[in-house]
Amino acid sequence: MDAHSTAHQQEQHHPTPGTYAKIGLFLFVLTALEVGLYEGTYGDNAGRLGASLEPFFVPLLLLLSAVKFALVAMYYMHLKNDSKLFSGVFVFPIIIAAVIIVGLIALQAYHWAFAALK
Repeated sequence: MDAHSTAHQQEQHHPTPGTYAKIGLFLFVLTALEVGLYEGTYGDNAGRLGASLEPFFVPLLLLLSAVKFALVAMYYMHLKNDSKLFSGVFVFPIIIAAVIIVGLIALQAYHWAFAALK
C-alpha cells in the first residue's frame, strides 16, 4: 500500500501534457526571439536599431539560451521532480563551466585592452 501511495504522489507531481505543450510553445517563442534578435541586429534590414543592439547581441542570446536550457532541463529532463542531489550533480558543473568561460572572456578582454595601448 505504501509503494502504491508513493507512486500515486509521484504521478500527481508529473507535468500534464498541457504543461508540456505550454513549455514547447514558450520554447518556440524564445527561439523566434533569438532569430528575430539576429535578424534585427545583423539582417539585411537591420537599420539604426540593429546598430544600437549590437553591443548587447551576445549577452541577450546567452540569456535567451540559458532560459531555454533551464526549461528543458527542469521539465523535459525531469530535474524539477527529481532529488535535489541529482539537480546539484547536474547544475554544479554547469556553474563551474560558466565561471571559467566568464573568466576567460575577462582575461581576453584584458589582453585586448593592453594590446591596444601598445
